[in-house]
Amino acid sequence: MYQPLRPARTETVRIRHLDYHVRLWGAPRTGQPPLVLVHGWMDVGASWQFVADAFSDAFAAGRQIIAPDWRGFGHTRPAAPCDHYAFADYLADLDQLLDHYAGDTPVDLVGHSMGGNVAMFYAGIRPARIRRLINLEGFGLPATRPDQAPRRYAQWMEEIRQHERGELALKTYDDANGVAQRLMKTNPRLPKGKAAWLAREWAAPGADGRWAILGDDAHKIVNPHLFRVDEALALYAAIEAPVLSVQAEGDSLGQWWKDKYTLADYHQRLTHVRDVRTATVQDAGHMLHHDQPQVVAELIEDFVSQV
Repeated sequence: MYQPLRPARTETVRIRHLDYHVRLWGAPRTGQPPLVLVHGWMDVGASWQFVADAFSDAFAAGRQIIAPDWRGFGHTRPAAPCDHYAFADYLADLDQLLDHYAGDTPVDLVGHSMGGNVAMFYAGIRPARIRRLINLEGFGLPATRPDQAPRRYAQWMEEIRQHERGELALKTYDDANGVAQRLMKTNPRLPKGKAAWLAREWAAPGADGRWAILGDDAHKIVNPHLFRVDEALALYAAIEAPVLSVQAEGDSLGQWWKDKYTLADYHQRLTHVRDVRTATVQDAGHMLHHDQPQVVAELIEDFVSQV
């Protein structure tokens, strides 16, 4: 099994009536901004361990690294049963997490997938709080039309009923090895040792002894609100921090959406960001921070270390 080179410590922070579970490496350093790592959908803060281990010793020792579990993921559990998660809540959660850990100090922010989308929007809402931003495969969503709204709301209400009937329940596994096998099936590039370690952070045994993914199945319910590209572009345009947009060679965007939304479309949206550069990680899929943690760590380190 993989053995972390830089074991993290964890703590709980009270954020918006939730006990937010946060993973930490290093300690605050005067004059050095914190590095905040936010994970994607159905992932956990521990997913950043491989990148944290790949940072150079000087970089890792020089600043505090912070990786929360988003609400409803990992060990940040809702206080009461929940059947709906709004995207805007991640923005408000991040705002208060930065209050707690950084105060008035601008941070370097890294987001993967859903976390990358949160990071991009947040940097447009609170531009003064972000010093540098790295977006790993946070592409946003295909454009929608207003006439899709009636059907989308109806779908949302029906999926809430499905959730209440238990029809959206996540699969459970006999043991941690079953979870590891699932992780490797989803991402064939993930080595067995890393999968075995991550499985024990990504899932936990329940009262019945079966291993359950640490993600609320209510996250599977469709967002009732349409993705409005014009709003996203306005937020992109408001970003003041330099942005590094990183994609994997595997073109996960094309795999998900085919011709409905392409990398060319995404790069056209990026033209609205005033200071942006791009990079591609070779031999990697969507979970590029698992597939090539050394490359991702070097991209992050080089970008945030620039004057």
